[in-house]
Amino acid sequence: MTARKAVTRSSTFRQNCGERLKDEVYRQMFRLEAGRPGAELDLALALLRGWLAVDCEPEVSKSREWLKKICPICLLMIEANKQASSSVQPCIQ
Repeated sequence: MTARKAVTRSSTFRQNCGERLKDEVYRQMFRLEAGRPGAELDLALALLRGWLAVDCEPEVSKSREWLKKICPICLLMIEANKQASSSVQPCIQ
């Protein structure tokens, strides 16, 4: 019975951790969309934390699949934001 509770707790912990990582990535995506300063780096760090967390756990294929889907979208967002910010020229008066 004790071993079973430990397995359940461990599984629940992994799910909660995975959900927190997803929430963080989505939150940073929204910040980037809103044009918040430093959002590109924060999003990249959130993705990196996600990959590190997924690689530490042997049975997290759902999280890994989600990261494979979301990373290209996030990278495009970061690149588009960087291009937009570099094309903005200061107003000379």
